[in-house]
Amino acid sequence: MFGKPDEIEAHPSGGTYERPIEEGGGETSTYPFEQWRYRYIEGIGQEVIIEFVDTCMCGEYHMTIDRSEKDALLYTPNAGLTMWEQMGMANKASRFTGNGIERLGAGPESAMVGAKEFDRLEQFAKLQAAPKIKFTDLQEEVNSKVILNPMPFDVHVDFVKATSDTALVPLTVQLKNRDITFANKEGVQRGTVNIYGKLSTLTGKIVQTFEDTVQADIPAELLPRTAENAQVYYKALPLRPGRYKLYVAVKDVNGDRKGVWSRSIVVPEYSDDKLATSSLIVADLMEPVPTKAIGTGSFVIGTMKVRPRVAPADGKPALFHRDKDQKLNFWMQVYNLGVDQKTHKPSATVEYDITNMATNKPVVQKVESTDTMGNISDQVTLQKSISSANLQPGIYKIQIKVNDLISKQTVDPSAVFAVE
Repeated sequence: MFGKPDEIEAHPSGGTYERPIEEGGGETSTYPFEQWRYRYIEGIGQEVIIEFVDTCMCGEYHMTIDRSEKDALLYTPNAGLTMWEQMGMANKASRFTGNGIERLGAGPESAMVGAKEFDRLEQFAKLQAAPKIKFTDLQEEVNSKVILNPMPFDVHVDFVKATSDTALVPLTVQLKNRDITFANKEGVQRGTVNIYGKLSTLTGKIVQTFEDTVQADIPAELLPRTAENAQVYYKALPLRPGRYKLYVAVKDVNGDRKGVWSRSIVVPEYSDDKLATSSLIVADLMEPVPTKAIGTGSFVIGTMKVRPRVAPADGKPALFHRDKDQKLNFWMQVYNLGVDQKTHKPSATVEYDITNMATNKPVVQKVESTDTMGNISDQVTLQKSISSANLQPGIYKIQIKVNDLISKQTVDPSAVFAVE
């Protein structure tokens, strides 16, 4: 919600802990815990410290308002005493009688800690509150029926399995430079677009909202030549299986044009016993990411950066230009392949077919076996690339047929794209 903290103090094994004076001083032992420090969080304040504790010692950290929750000796008599308890000026039993929201024990700054309880309660509530909507005008546009002079943009939605009961829904919003109003900022042409999105159930219950700003800076002399180029925005949404209504609204900040896109989407259910696939993504960029960036960043799915080529809203397929440097990339994951009980490996064939839809003739045919794919499990990621220069202008269909020789199940997703 608030991005990466400015500083993390981690105690993954717990162990001996010297309490700071504001927690009563003295020494104790703790459960694993972390403190995240933010210099500033808008709407909450400066020097925000959020504490997470793993009281079950099983890797499940939860946010806590009580700084004594990490004390592993809290309920052990005469152990882990505060400074005043060691000096006989306080009794450890008094921690549990009328001591407010925390059980820190008496210390030199006890009165100050008690005076700040309401501040801690307020901060804790704000940290868990729904993010405040910044683009309230776009929130209103989502519910509007009529928009004059709408701003055109395109939206692409994919589905990838995250867990047995959750799918990751990568959402790509594309805006053409020619539809964005650029203003001169110190010799550079800058275009700014605000984006607001809302996901709701069919009964109208809001599941998720998101908002962000896309900014493009282009040298003034290059702007006319980049009119057909596009700006893309990426958002990955974790969703449970089911049917949702997706709304996306955009606003051209400099030109004050607005646009709204809405569509019903069905998030698939990836059951453990049925052969299934993610979306078949036709991408203009597919490359591995550095180890430290795995699973994070725009267009990153696992270990790969996969940027889909977005199809226009008029129903035409995603368009690629014939160019020796332009790659056509195909990415897809296959789930729940049958595993041989003796070899503990799957056995399946994967057939790639690219067909010219005008002539209905195959132009690329390739068959692979999982036996040659190295050490794979019941899930496999398929990645293929070809040069767009190898295809004549036209509309094509890519179909990937997976035949599981063990479970005797077959899937054959397809996608359409164009080359000019």
